[in-house]
Amino acid sequence: MQKLKHTLYIFGAMLFLNVAFAQAQQDTTKNTDPSLNGQYNFMLSKSKSLYGARLINPSRLSGLWKSVNDTLRKERKQLQEAKQEIKTQADNIVSLKGEVTGKESSLANANASVNEIKFLGISFNKGTYNTIVWAIIIVLAAALAFIVFQSGKYRHEATYRTQLYQEVADEFQAHKVKAKDKEMKLARELQDERNKWDDARGR
Repeated sequence: MQKLKHTLYIFGAMLFLNVAFAQAQQDTTKNTDPSLNGQYNFMLSKSKSLYGARLINPSRLSGLWKSVNDTLRKERKQLQEAKQEIKTQADNIVSLKGEVTGKESSLANANASVNEIKFLGISFNKGTYNTIVWAIIIVLAAALAFIVFQSGKYRHEATYRTQLYQEVADEFQAHKVKAKDKEMKLARELQDERNKWDDARGR
């Protein structure tokens, strides 16, 4: 009798499981959330309780496991792609840093070349060269101003000396004229005296 009850219990349980699994298979397509969490909750909602245990449809469990594996493979593939993308971006960053460093070096050389001036085979910084040139210009301008000032002074002195010489020359010429007139007067007087003396002897 006890054995018969046990057999009936097992048969009833199997019948209940078959009915539950059949009903669960009919409701499988009603899941509207395809995510893992949605499939898990849908599987739990469609499971039956038997003496405190959950009876789950193996097809749903297999589908959930397949979805988990597919999701893991997809995530691993995306992770690998992300790592490859990160590596590519890192290589690009290193390459760009190298290009930037090269361009900065070229720019520095170009600036140094622009700011460098060669004069008489000697390299000068542009600022230093400009300072030297302006210093030379200022010195030359000062020398020119001094020369012009001295030239004016010498010209004034030369004019004064010329006028003084002209005055002396005029005085000498006047003295010469006076001396000549005096000489001619003395000559005439001497001739008159000679004429008088000849007349006196002739008598």
